[in-house]
Amino acid sequence: MTAVHVVVPDGIDDPARPSGGNVYDRRVCRALAEIGWPVHVHAVPGSWPCPNAAAHAALAGVVQDIPDGALTLLDGLVASTAPEVLVPQANRLRLVPLVHMPLGRDTADSDARMREGAVLSAATSVVTTSAWSRRTLLELYSLSCDRVHVAEPGVDAAPLSPGTKTAGALLCVAAVIPGKGHDVLLDALATMTDLSWDCLCVGSMERDPAFAESLNRRLSDDGLETRVHFAGPRTGVDLDRRYESADLLVLPSRGETYGMVVTEALARGLPVVATDVGGVAETLGHGTGAARPGLLVPPDDPAALAAALRTWLGDAEVRLSWRRAARERRASLAGWSTTTSVLAGVLAETAR
Repeated sequence: MTAVHVVVPDGIDDPARPSGGNVYDRRVCRALAEIGWPVHVHAVPGSWPCPNAAAHAALAGVVQDIPDGALTLLDGLVASTAPEVLVPQANRLRLVPLVHMPLGRDTADSDARMREGAVLSAATSVVTTSAWSRRTLLELYSLSCDRVHVAEPGVDAAPLSPGTKTAGALLCVAAVIPGKGHDVLLDALATMTDLSWDCLCVGSMERDPAFAESLNRRLSDDGLETRVHFAGPRTGVDLDRRYESADLLVLPSRGETYGMVVTEALARGLPVVATDVGGVAETLGHGTGAARPGLLVPPDDPAALAAALRTWLGDAEVRLSWRRAARERRASLAGWSTTTSVLAGVLAETAR
């Protein structure tokens, strides 16, 4: 079987920096190897997706060592920001960018759009992680539809979370950075102190320390210090326990390509209140009927988020409906073997 060289940002195995993209990269590399693909992983140092000259030099050294004609799968954080390194290699290597988040989606950032477009146009094939992302890339760039593919993240099977008697255990799983909207969450929760709830926020506090510290200061200012807890990053069994003790996942992001934590919650039968951004609506999906396993609200709208949470906390029939739909949606979730099969098919076709 053809070997695949996988180029990823350095640190994807760092437990202090968990992310959906890192999980995806690790899982597909391992799964491709398990089904017989020779997989060679190349970790590139640097602050991706904001590299400096040293990071570009490191990437250039990596790709120059990859043999002529090799199938090369590149994490989008690396690929989309380095056209000066990768475009000249397109005639020598079969480049396949794996785009976790389209960096050129912000129309105000014309430089990011130009750089990403140059790499994707030079690539042999492109893989995205959601249908929304694929549509976005096709809208932004003049790419052939048959070159852009979707390999959605999988999810591991998990036992149903039992829930609590009060239904007030809220869980937010996301790195504490502005894009994930924790400030909006605190704005919403500050208006809900008349209700019974607590909120656990799981995610790295080190990605943007100033932002994280501003949230910590707000807890005491808003009287939330005993009700909102920032637990830092959690993985494996520790993260499983957090899901197990939750009633509802809350994801107030300002942008998401897919939202892997949504399916992690649904795999446990947990309903979700999330912002209607990117591919989240597709990820949340529906139960066997039209009912959603939760609710979508506009981004940057604390009042709408608070209203959704009040609906959950105050209406037993809503809770019953959302939980039923979450368990129905749970049955339709695909595992990582499906992701790997789709990706392997794209790679096999690209290798021909």
